[in-house]
Amino acid sequence: MSDVRVIIQRDSEREERVVTTGTTAAELFAGERSIIAARVAGELKDLSYQVQDGETVEGVEISSEDGLNILRHSTAHVLAQAVQELFPEAKLGIGPPVRDGFYYDFDVEKPFTPEDLKAIEKKMQEIQKRGQRFSRRVVTDEAAREELADEPYKLELIGLKGSASHDDGADVEVGAGELTIYDNLDAKTGELCWKDLCRGPHLPTTRNIPAFKLMRNAAAYWRGSEKNPMLQRIYGTAWPSKDELKAHLEFLAEAEKRDHRKLGSELDLFSIPEQIGSGLAVFHPKGGIVRRVMEDYSRRRHEEEGYEFVYTPHATKGKLFETSGHLDWYADGMYPPMQLDEGVDYYLKPMNCPMHNLIFDARGRSYRELPLRLFEFGTVYRYEKSGVVHGLTRARGFTQDDAHIYCTREQMSEELDKTLTFVLNLLRDYGLTDFYLELSTKDPEKFVGSDEAWEEATETLRQVAEKQGLPLVPDPGGAAFYGPKISVQAKDAIGRTWQMSTIQLDFNLPERFDLEYTAADGSKTRPVMIHRALFGSIERFFAVLLEHYAGAFPAWLAPVQAVGIPIGDAHVDHLEKFADAARKQGLRVEVDSSSDRMQKKIRNAQKQKVPFMVIAGDEDMANGAVSFRYRDGSQENGIPVDEAIAKIAKVVEERAQV
Repeated sequence: MSDVRVIIQRDSEREERVVTTGTTAAELFAGERSIIAARVAGELKDLSYQVQDGETVEGVEISSEDGLNILRHSTAHVLAQAVQELFPEAKLGIGPPVRDGFYYDFDVEKPFTPEDLKAIEKKMQEIQKRGQRFSRRVVTDEAAREELADEPYKLELIGLKGSASHDDGADVEVGAGELTIYDNLDAKTGELCWKDLCRGPHLPTTRNIPAFKLMRNAAAYWRGSEKNPMLQRIYGTAWPSKDELKAHLEFLAEAEKRDHRKLGSELDLFSIPEQIGSGLAVFHPKGGIVRRVMEDYSRRRHEEEGYEFVYTPHATKGKLFETSGHLDWYADGMYPPMQLDEGVDYYLKPMNCPMHNLIFDARGRSYRELPLRLFEFGTVYRYEKSGVVHGLTRARGFTQDDAHIYCTREQMSEELDKTLTFVLNLLRDYGLTDFYLELSTKDPEKFVGSDEAWEEATETLRQVAEKQGLPLVPDPGGAAFYGPKISVQAKDAIGRTWQMSTIQLDFNLPERFDLEYTAADGSKTRPVMIHRALFGSIERFFAVLLEHYAGAFPAWLAPVQAVGIPIGDAHVDHLEKFADAARKQGLRVEVDSSSDRMQKKIRNAQKQKVPFMVIAGDEDMANGAVSFRYRDGSQENGIPVDEAIAKIAKVVEERAQV
């Protein structure tokens, strides 16, 4: 047998090793139980891969991003095998890894029940313990069609080879190269137990799956299209250890408590009535207070920063979106047109920027007016697929706090710097403090304008982002069609990341709209345009804050800042006078004068997460005082009325949490 020279890469260290022909990646990393796959020349391989002369081989740890995807995709195969063992008539769809887990789609006669999921999970545990080997083999298209003749969805995927989409998970089944099937083989006899069309790679055996759990099932259209059959999707999660699985389940339990849809109902903040439609919310009075306070504070801060307020209609002729390019690049995300005025197409607007361009262009502009900062709370409408609509965080109608800044080329860098600083400081005012930045660059298949303009815009944004001293993460191909963008990514109280504000630099829309200003030398010059949404959408930001605070808003945002709780009926009048005096100072105070016992009133206030419970009894009345009870159950007694009101006002003014 001849020798083979390979290089083993470990972080920055390189080890050259001479091995015999036929040596596998598994043998290179023998004894390293955390290595579950290999990367060879940038391509992921099973550990059974036989290394070739001159190759550089890197071990893939199970806890790495690639390792987790391999673990979860392997577990999805075990799920599918378990389903077909229990439900032999089930037809296989797609089973990709997703964030924190995996899913698999099945065509079955009736939806899975919770009892079915328990039985499937038990069967998965049996398969895991058997230690079946994942074995890769290359097949021709014809052979695959013959083997999978009873799997209609797999047959469709075979025809997609080379053009499968990442969006619907099809690329985990068929890649751009050769077609492969993975066999699950009995650990002792080598007998075939199950097989699936798959690109791979996979874990060496099912026993390498340390910890998993099935989470739920749901209906899902085949490959995400409403034109396709409805399948049954089972979601699961898998982790490198039982401790990590336990921590994840505890995290999910906490996230469920904070779900803005649940809190929105419990706290009477908003609803999404079926009679109005999916993704279209109405805000109730208490939610309306929170939203108004959010908007009012934002308006004040924008005025201080030199923004001017504009208003634009909700619908427009389609010609406007032809000029902007939205009908070329964004039509799938728009509501269908309404034909009015003898056949003219009108659209609900998905963006505010084209209308702001018309405001800029309504009269001649001078360089002395720049930068011109136009700001609007503009409601837009986007036709999101029903499967992705999610409460207020992914809606079909929402209001953007949208600004468009027109400036000279010379002002561009400074204006971007000021804008990003303003955005970050305003987010901090609302209680978010943990950020990183993401730089989205050109999608080579979906852009307008010259390469040179994109390069200049991207580099300018990069330099502006780096000045903030925050981590900067690349997002290749993630930009809108008209320009690169910086996204502010914020972590909430339980560590989840939310995309918040976006800042986009645009040389192209001013060109498409033929925008001009008169320069100092009298020449007509094209402005630079900066798109900026701070909240992204008010509804989504409302949801993020609701989950961040678990409904316990700081007093300045709370719908009710204080509730008076009398110990007895004789103390109601004292608290009503307290409330009147507090309201005169702009505070939102109520008195619970219901017939409920005091302890129930306290529980009600706690459930409504009111920051200050103001309690009064005989001693408080005699001394012209009140007592505070806080959300955590602590208490502060005998506070003079004026002092108590001043204390609430100070907490509100400082936007502090209590």
